[in-house]
Amino acid sequence: MPLVRPVLLTALPLAALATALVALFGSGARGVGFLAGYAGAWALFAVAVVVLRRVPARAVVPLVLAGAVAVTVTGLVAPPRTSTDVYRYAWDGRVQAAGVSPYDHAPADAALAELRDPWLFPDASGCAELRDASSLPGASAGTSTSAGGACTRINRPAVHTIYPPTAEGWFLLVHGLAPAEARHKVLQTGGAVLSLAVTGLLVVVLRRRGDPRRAAWWAWCPAVPVEAVNNAHVDALAVLLSVAALVVVARRRVVGGVLLGLAIATKLLPVLLLPGALSGVRRPRAALAVLVPALATVAALYLPYIVLSEGSVLGYLGGYAEEEGYEDAGAGGRFALLRIVLPDTWALPAAVLGTAVVAVSVLLRGDPGRPWRGALSTTGTAFLLLTPGYSWYALLVVALVALDGRWEWLGVALAGAVAYLAVPVAGGWVVTASYGPAAVAVCAGWWRRRAPVQEVPDMPSGRTASVPRP
Repeated sequence: MPLVRPVLLTALPLAALATALVALFGSGARGVGFLAGYAGAWALFAVAVVVLRRVPARAVVPLVLAGAVAVTVTGLVAPPRTSTDVYRYAWDGRVQAAGVSPYDHAPADAALAELRDPWLFPDASGCAELRDASSLPGASAGTSTSAGGACTRINRPAVHTIYPPTAEGWFLLVHGLAPAEARHKVLQTGGAVLSLAVTGLLVVVLRRRGDPRRAAWWAWCPAVPVEAVNNAHVDALAVLLSVAALVVVARRRVVGGVLLGLAIATKLLPVLLLPGALSGVRRPRAALAVLVPALATVAALYLPYIVLSEGSVLGYLGGYAEEEGYEDAGAGGRFALLRIVLPDTWALPAAVLGTAVVAVSVLLRGDPGRPWRGALSTTGTAFLLLTPGYSWYALLVVALVALDGRWEWLGVALAGAVAYLAVPVAGGWVVTASYGPAAVAVCAGWWRRRAPVQEVPDMPSGRTASVPRP
C-alpha cells in the first residue's frame, strides 16, 4: 500500500495529461482555442510532477519511462497542428536523395518541378482544401502558399532552406527510411524516437546523480509531444546532441566538443551552450580542447555542401533574421521586455550585452562539474532578452531544466508558446504579457536560491543547524 497509493496518485494526472493531449490534437482547435487546451495540459503536467515527489525511489524510473511513452506517442495521433516546417524537412530530404544540394534551389524553382510529390504540391482540388484549412499559427498545418503558380504545403516556398548540415543529414536519413506513403508520419516517428532517447539519457544521468525524478520535467512536458513529435521539429535532434555534449564535456572535452559541434550544426541555437561547456575552465588548452573540435565538426559538416552547392549554404538565414524582427527591434515582438525600458534602437545591443555578461559570469564562476547549469543561465537569459516567437526553440530550455533542476525556467517555454499561438489574434502585447511573468519567476527563483544561511538552535540539544533564510 505505501507504494501503490503514490504511484496511483501520480498515474491519474499523467493519464489525464495523455488523454487531454489526444483530445487536443484531434479537436481541430486553432489559435487561442489550441492555446487554451495546451495550457490545461501544462496544468496537468505540473500536478503530475509535484505528486511524483511522493513516489518511492524504486518506482520512480519505471513510472517516468512509462509516462514518457504515454505522453510522447500522443503527438502521433494527428498531422502537424501548429507548424508546417515538417513539409520543408520532407522536401529537403527528397531533393538531397535526387543528388541536388538543398541550398541551391527554393521549392518554387521550376528546375525542381519533376521532384514535386502530390502530397507536398497538391492538385487543384487538394489546393482548395488547403486554402479552407489555412489559417494563423496554431491552426491546422495545411497552409496553402504559392510556388511558382503551384499550390504547396511548404512554407516560404520562394526562399532557400535555412537548415544546417546535421539537420539536412537527418532529413535525408528519414527520407531514405520512409516508405513512399509515410509522408509526415515518418518524421513524427523520428521525433518520438529522439524525444524518448533524450528521456533515457536524462534518466541515466540523473539516476547517477541521485534524483531521476527531474527527467519527468522533459519526459512529461507538453512541449515535447507538441513540438518534437506532432510538429516533428528537428530541435529534438539538437536537444539530444546538446544533452549528450554537456553530460560528457567535463570528463571528455574533445568528445564533448564534437557533440556540441553536431548540435550547433543542427540548429545553431546550441552555440549558446558554449559558456556552460567551458564553465570554470582556467587553462587555454582545456578550453581549446572543446572549442577546436566543435568548430572543426561544424566546418567538416558544412564542407561537402559548400563543395556541391552553387550558392550560399547559409540559405535564408539573413532574410529570416530580418523577417523575425532581430534586425529591427520594433518589429515582430522581439526584445519585448527590453523595449519596456529602452528605446527600440538600444534593444539589440542591450540583448547582446546582457547575454555576454551572463556568459562571462558563467565562464568565470560556473561549476565545471555541472556545465548544464551555466548553459541554462546563458540560454534562458538569451530567450528572455530576445523573446522569440517560435515555441519549439524552447525545447532546449526544457531539457536543461531537467538536467539542472531550476524549474522556474520552464516558464520561458510556456511563454514562447503563448506568444506563438496568441500574437496573430491578440497582437504584439501578448509577447510582453507572456515573457514578463516568466522573467519574474526566474528572478524570484534566483533570489530564493541565493538566500544566505543562518545558524539556528537545533532543539533540544542546543546544537546549531544551517538553514536557508525564509
